[in-house]
Amino acid sequence: MPDYTLNPQSSMIGVQAGSWVARHQLKRVNILSVSFYSGTAGALRSWLVLAFLMGLVGCSSMVTPEMKRLPDRVELTSVPFFRGNAYQSGPMVLASMLANQQVQTTPGLLDKPLQLPGAEDRLEQNMQKVAREYGFMVYPLDGQLQDLLTQVSAGYPVMLRFAQGSALWKSPRYAVLIGYNRVKETVLLNAGMDRRYSMSFSRFTSAWKEAGSWAVLVQSPRQLPANVDQQRWLQAAEALSKSGQEQAAGEAKRTLARGVK
Repeated sequence: MPDYTLNPQSSMIGVQAGSWVARHQLKRVNILSVSFYSGTAGALRSWLVLAFLMGLVGCSSMVTPEMKRLPDRVELTSVPFFRGNAYQSGPMVLASMLANQQVQTTPGLLDKPLQLPGAEDRLEQNMQKVAREYGFMVYPLDGQLQDLLTQVSAGYPVMLRFAQGSALWKSPRYAVLIGYNRVKETVLLNAGMDRRYSMSFSRFTSAWKEAGSWAVLVQSPRQLPANVDQQRWLQAAEALSKSGQEQAAGEAKRTLARGVK
């Protein structure tokens, strides 16, 4: 008959061996845990550093040396505002620009001259055409933010188009640039249903460029823009003459010759 009597010495050895194995396995678990957490912490630190650097890039100033010569803050509070989203706000914006030149009008009165509804795809061209028919110069601006802010700082609202909406869906919207804050790096727009709609320099510039970087002044022939480009002014005068406003075009040329506003 087999002897199943437990040998105390053998039992002690077995217990010690089991204890050693357990400690060894626990040590391995601890090492793996430390390695895991060390790796996680390292990865986290790397991501934090990357996020910080990206934040620095995102926060880089858009203020150019030319902008630094402008006033810190400008707002043209007297520019009329017509609220509405119809036809990309084109009639509302044009009415605002004309009313700013003391023309008695409303967006509804401009629908027919703008051939709306039906000519939505020619809205940009027709808005300029109608402005000229009223005897005003349509002076195009360069595609740089500083050029727009320079005109606003001189007291001239800017008619423009930008892309409005979310990342999933955007549509063009006409607006009037009426102000800016150089310190906060924000612009103020009369756009759609919003008066004094605020956007950061970077967000506005992106949305403006996405819609073609189109921006113009609607000026009296006796009112030179800031830092006027003589050739561009003469071209605008020629376009005004072709619209049937020869007298106004002649006045624009004389204004340029005098070099006065």
